Amino acid sequence: MRHRIGRRELMGMLASACSVWPYASHAQQIRRLGVLLYSSPEGDANFRSLRRALADLGYVEGKNLVLEIRAAQGQPERLPILAADLVRANPEVIFSLGGDVTIPVAQATRTIPIVFAASADPVAQGLVASLARPGGNATGVTFLSDDLASKRLEILKEAVPAVRHVAVVWDPNHPDNELREAERAAAPLGVQVSRLPLRSANELDKALRAAAEQKTESLYVVSSRLTTRLIKNIVDFAAKSRLPLIGGWGAWAQTGALLSFGPNLDEMVRRAVTYVDQIFKGSKPADLPVQQPSRFELTVNLKTAKALGFEIAQSLVVRADVVIE
Repeated sequence: MRHRIGRRELMGMLASACSVWPYASHAQQIRRLGVLLYSSPEGDANFRSLRRALADLGYVEGKNLVLEIRAAQGQPERLPILAADLVRANPEVIFSLGGDVTIPVAQATRTIPIVFAASADPVAQGLVASLARPGGNATGVTFLSDDLASKRLEILKEAVPAVRHVAVVWDPNHPDNELREAERAAAPLGVQVSRLPLRSANELDKALRAAAEQKTESLYVVSSRLTTRLIKNIVDFAAKSRLPLIGGWGAWAQTGALLSFGPNLDEMVRRAVTYVDQIFKGSKPADLPVQQPSRFELTVNLKTAKALGFEIAQSLVVRADVVIE
């Protein structure tokens, strides 16, 4: 016996089916993102930025996102092991925070897309063929910009015009061009630059003693994993030695340096997360150019200026994005 479906019954069936389809579609959209950290999820401010940026794009853990997190807890020797373990988990994309973190990931896989946020030069590290055309399975953002070194020296000279000798604290193991650019920019500004290499925490005292022996008038710190980890020690030395110090981004001035000038790291991580979103939607890393900073923040610490006995020009203060008093 053939059963005839009435119009009302048919509409009810269609409504019931429509109510199921979104859930089925939603279930198919669960994404798996691997994350490799140098430190820990709790102690990494950039990881918090990553989570917020993902949520702002609609990716919520427990709903449509699974995070596979591996954290080295500040032990770099663990990174290759954790990277290999993360690759075995087979996420759709791996997000790495730091150039030193990205290298072991890139060594562990040439197929899983990698998105990085790093202060090192990804071309010099061999992670991409070029910034414009990465060419492999990795892309992301680099905090480097060729103009930064000269602009930092200009800002330092504007803040403390009497400065003639600037010692640059830098990590030779961190691939970037900042020291070279600082040396190139120094002469036109009437500044002499000396090098204070710092390859490990054990060399900090030696580097700072050299600064004192050279009668350094100011410190310029090239930000890296190492120098950022030693930020308090370096800033404390500058304060005790009454040296104006300029660093790479806001954390330096917030810790007590006189000045900082550089990219907003939260913004840069957010830009990297847009690449995660694009790759989830079908884009290939090879086609996504590595992004560089387009906006920079100046932070002036007037509290430090007062302690050092400097009066910062009002023209610099009014241009600052952040003023600490």
